[in-house]
Amino acid sequence: MFEVYEISAETVIRGDLACVWATATDVENRPAWDPHERAARLDGAFAPGTTGWSKPRGGPGADWVITMVEPLSRWGSRSVLPGGKLVGENLFEDLGDGRVRCVKTVRVTGPFAVLFRFYFGKRIRRDFFKTWAALENEVDRRTRLAV
Repeated sequence: MFEVYEISAETVIRGDLACVWATATDVENRPAWDPHERAARLDGAFAPGTTGWSKPRGGPGADWVITMVEPLSRWGSRSVLPGGKLVGENLFEDLGDGRVRCVKTVRVTGPFAVLFRFYFGKRIRRDFFKTWAALENEVDRRTRLAV
């Protein structure tokens, strides 16, 4: 049986799209401001094919690969799971007036999907919103430092 679990959420934050993008894709520094990340590294440029590793708070560390990048718009990644995979997509849309729409979707396939749904699903969805609030705060901090 092929299991699939998908979780998606969106919000609108304040900030300049270029700064939101630069902050969100700065993998090495993400643990300093993102309450979801305990540790992270990127093994090269932020581009398709580049590998990385991250350790979320309360979860296991995982290797992943960037699968697509559309600068200032979206990026995706994939991680291998026992018998399946976890695919994530992050979308950023400039709404004007210093507002950016953020959408995150995670799809888990394979036998791990059921466990993922019951053990991690609700917590990860809540963490999406914590991360976006922290992203907005970090963008504000970086913007003030640049002035």
